[in-house]
Amino acid sequence: MKKGKHTVKSITLGKSLARQVLKDREKAIARRRGALVLRKKASDSRREMFSGTTSPSASAGVLIAEGDSWFNYPFHDVLRELDDGFGYDIESTAHWGDKVEDMAYSGGQLDAFTRCLDKVLRSNVQPRAILLSGGGNDIAGDEFGMLLNHAKSSIAGLNASIVSGIIQERLLNAYVTILSAVTEVSTVRTGHAIPIIVHGYDYAVPDGRGVMGGFGPLPGPWLEPGFRAKGYADLTRRKAIVKDLMDRFNSMLASLAGKPPFSHVNYLNLRGTLSTENQYKDWWANELHPTPDGFKTVASKFAALIASFP
Repeated sequence: MKKGKHTVKSITLGKSLARQVLKDREKAIARRRGALVLRKKASDSRREMFSGTTSPSASAGVLIAEGDSWFNYPFHDVLRELDDGFGYDIESTAHWGDKVEDMAYSGGQLDAFTRCLDKVLRSNVQPRAILLSGGGNDIAGDEFGMLLNHAKSSIAGLNASIVSGIIQERLLNAYVTILSAVTEVSTVRTGHAIPIIVHGYDYAVPDGRGVMGGFGPLPGPWLEPGFRAKGYADLTRRKAIVKDLMDRFNSMLASLAGKPPFSHVNYLNLRGTLSTENQYKDWWANELHPTPDGFKTVASKFAALIASFP
């Protein structure tokens, strides 16, 4: 990863945010420790609760996750499949609708992640990996049309300047910040960098379907309105533009992984996992989210990568 001045600033900011959260957490931990001591003294009959002995249950390991709706979707998502299908125990702060900028710059997000990590470590368990999912909400939605030049324009397609500004500046620096912060927190807590997985999204189909069809107050669609406003009626043309956009986003993520200071960061390429052809509705529940079978297939790729870690 090239270290330009903005990247250096983002790394510095991430570490600074991490140090502040760790400082605040130390105060909270001290308060918690005091409360536990008082409770232990107050009830002799419950002292075994604080003996440190527990009955372990079968588990493939513990994962800590932060992210968006691919990790937090009704009834089916990547994390549920990693739990039910692959036996991982998961601590998550993921919430649908979250943006990478929220994760990077909101102190509450990092505090919640640190609390999850502390909870796991109190059980004398080392997390197998940290999973991060984000970026879709920073691109799709009400402002998606701004990424497009009009279909009748001589420069139809993605507006290269705007897309580059969002992906190569805004999202890249947000990712650098959050990766730096999460790495700092986990290293301080455990003495080593826990493997982190970041993923790009697959090629979505902008057919106008939202959650449960997008009726009433339900979210979506996120892409079709922008395409329609800019004169793109043909689905094949829309899909080609989405493919271009996803390739750019994935390339940005791949550029961050596996190199100092993020040698422990692993990029998971999910492009081509879910079909975009005639039977695509078997894999895509709507414009942005997989079906249950789609989430199972995506989760299997996460599980395969996690299983490769020492």
